[in-house]
Amino acid sequence: MDTPAIFFLQGSGLGILDILPPFIMIFIFYHFMIARPQRARQRALQEMLSNLKIGDKIITTGGIYGTVTELTSDQIVQIRIAESVKINISKNAISALQEAPKQEKSSKESEKKNA
Repeated sequence: MDTPAIFFLQGSGLGILDILPPFIMIFIFYHFMIARPQRARQRALQEMLSNLKIGDKIITTGGIYGTVTELTSDQIVQIRIAESVKINISKNAISALQEAPKQEKSSKESEKKNA
């Protein structure tokens, strides 16, 4: 009953055309689900960094919240993180702009009732 493995491989019938479609599907999945959205996020971040101006409230990649006080050069930004505490950071260290605080409907409705 000892049959050499070569006999099993000869009759398998798997050619390049049988193996290629799964790899194509994996590439298409990667492109549309991972690579394209990442490029869109990168483009949005670069646009935000190029439109940065004095007074913008930012968040750094390290989690530091601050306000832009000076655009020193193309790559360096000075931010204020506390009263009379200013630091210079790289523009690449900025991860996002702070969002304005949103008021909930319930707090607006309670203000109207109290007035």
